[in-house]
Amino acid sequence: MSLAAPTPSRIDGADFQVGLVAACYNEQLVNGLLVRVLETLHAAGVKEENIRTVRVPGSHEVPWAAAELARRPGTDVVVALGVLIGGATNHHEMVGNSVSAALQQASLATRVPVINGVIVTDTAAQARARCLGRIDRGTEFAHAALEMAALRRKLSS
Repeated sequence: MSLAAPTPSRIDGADFQVGLVAACYNEQLVNGLLVRVLETLHAAGVKEENIRTVRVPGSHEVPWAAAELARRPGTDVVVALGVLIGGATNHHEMVGNSVSAALQQASLATRVPVINGVIVTDTAAQARARCLGRIDRGTEFAHAALEMAALRRKLSS
């Protein structure tokens, strides 16, 4: 992932309905992403009652829940969060590829943007930097969600 994130637009999210899916595996790291997403959505005016958050066991379960949230009437955008860290095998890469494809398919099938916030890293240190540290992916995911919710509304009208 690049460190050259786009400059976020100022978007009023007061009317947006947002779905959040967060994996429980690597919970401390996922919670770091979730906190930053929520802070950014609230700062943009998204009301707490317009945010539906669900937890799933792991990143592999995230796409199903994201698709279900996207199917809810009125949903403007879904943010999918998880953390996959490399180990002795390439399992994290296989799951990451599968999850990424499934999230894209969920978005296309439901016509609701799904933000892929599943972090795939080779090391725990890389994951900590992106979820809890200086590389603030949670805020980036929230800004992408706001942009896509606004675009969805614009293109739907």
